[in-house]
Amino acid sequence: MIRNGLHVAHRYLLAYWGLLLFALMCLVWSATAAVLRHLLSREQGRVLGRLVTSYGFRCYLWTLELTGVGRFDLRELDALRDAGPLIIAPNHPSLLDAVIVLSRLPDVACVMKADLIDNPLFGPSARLACYIRNDSFLGAPKQAVESLRTGSQLLLFPEGTRTTRWPVNRLKGGAALVAKRAGVPIQTVLIETNTPFLSKRCPLYRVPPARLHFRVRLGRRFLPKDNLMETLAELEAYYASELASRNGLDDIAEVIAQPQNPG
Repeated sequence: MIRNGLHVAHRYLLAYWGLLLFALMCLVWSATAAVLRHLLSREQGRVLGRLVTSYGFRCYLWTLELTGVGRFDLRELDALRDAGPLIIAPNHPSLLDAVIVLSRLPDVACVMKADLIDNPLFGPSARLACYIRNDSFLGAPKQAVESLRTGSQLLLFPEGTRTTRWPVNRLKGGAALVAKRAGVPIQTVLIETNTPFLSKRCPLYRVPPARLHFRVRLGRRFLPKDNLMETLAELEAYYASELASRNGLDDIAEVIAQPQNPG
């Protein structure tokens, strides 16, 4: 029993050390980015901000692997680096999903929730990198289209938030709308993990696994269509089919199926 208790304590220590490290890295870079915004042009800040964010996230994930916190198989994302303008559309099982994608792709405009860009921990670095405020995606499509037309790629989670309905939430219309307006394809990305830890309905006090496993696969690429509802229906059916058949993660499905606590 003592050995089991020590093992659980060790798992907690590693997991929360990883979260603390992430917060410290974001704090240091955001403080630096707040100064750089006044010293660099918008274009210089955008390039530097995205490069540093990508490299910093890659170093963070590498540190998690080195210390045994997690294992990350992200090699398939490398094929997108020189693929030109795309809407990169992953499913969203955990808090680490944006970190995972941005760690491999150095020129991506990320669509973020407004409260994250207003957060002092993430906001200054996000503004330096010219990430796009979501604000329920009102007004954001124009910025997203402009970013794609400059040659950048766009990271947009079609579910709008972390998955709460197994295997994928009802999709929002942002990806289909921007694809139509910009005339660029939607590249689906399938993120698979072995744990509900860091998912929307899993409390942080739940015992984390001995090791986090994340694997990324490139999915089908969808060409834009005039009919947005048709695009959404095809995307949602594709995610549901691929994730339900490949993941087989019963513990995650069980957590997601649990009703939310009121408030």
